[in-house]
Amino acid sequence: MSRVDILSVGEPMLEFNQLPPDEQGRKLYLEGHGGDSSNAAIAAARAGAKAGYISAIGQDAPGESFLQLWEAEGVDASTVLRRKDAPTGIYFVTHGPEGHQFTFYRSGSAASRMVPDEMPEKAIQSARILHVTGISQAISTSACDACFRAIEIARAAGVKVSYDTNLRRALWPLPRAVATIHAALRMADIAFPSYEDAVALTSLEKPDAIADFYLEMTPLVVLKLGRMGVMVATREGRTTLPGCTVEAVDATGAGDTFAGNFLARIVLGDPPLEAARYANAAAALSTTGYGAVAPMPRPEAVRALLDQNG
Repeated sequence: MSRVDILSVGEPMLEFNQLPPDEQGRKLYLEGHGGDSSNAAIAAARAGAKAGYISAIGQDAPGESFLQLWEAEGVDASTVLRRKDAPTGIYFVTHGPEGHQFTFYRSGSAASRMVPDEMPEKAIQSARILHVTGISQAISTSACDACFRAIEIARAAGVKVSYDTNLRRALWPLPRAVATIHAALRMADIAFPSYEDAVALTSLEKPDAIADFYLEMTPLVVLKLGRMGVMVATREGRTTLPGCTVEAVDATGAGDTFAGNFLARIVLGDPPLEAARYANAAAALSTTGYGAVAPMPRPEAVRALLDQNG
């Protein structure tokens, strides 16, 4: 692997996203790509950063589809393993009055079989930021340990660690999720909790209290507030940026788009507040189409929305 700015670790999943029914009332699904850690890497690459990915995929059609996707998006996949005896995971997205819902088929997937010894030390040591997520650790005990090993390698080499909580209650019991996610955040330099995740993980409801809680663990907290925007908090101060108004149809992958764009702007030289302003607009634009990857915006679209919002 050539040196990358942002190296993400986790599980890619082939996506089937529900579209509005056709004239006969039949349910239609759009095939695409997902997986929070893969989404973040692609978003970072579209924003202009050099991104790479650590994972494992099956020797199957979904795995081939991902290899083609990463090549097209400029994401270095040389540290992605191929497994003959395990499939690439898939998931379905459905939409209803309470938003989007996920149904996963990932048990025994290739990525869930990652182990600590498979973490590529040289690639991690040469990156600028290692990006890990709660889902990456929730898919199996061995994957959880592998992520901790990747974080240890990064910290020993002086590589910054970013962590997106991405809590999925269906994947693990809440007490285990709390213990694992918070242990990882104590080893991180940047935290990306969503408001909903933070309420579940901390039992706190006020954004300032949530920021204070996580600032005890990590020096930079970027609290994603959905349509309400984002709070950027350090131990020196905090600022809340309002959300950007768009015609949203599907929020799948919006948080991953935010994280990838934020990290890209950081490695490209932006201070955290400006990186968050950019990522806020990018995440909003990602909700204007269906699927996790296809609607991710390019820089020109993000700049146009920022100019529109003053």
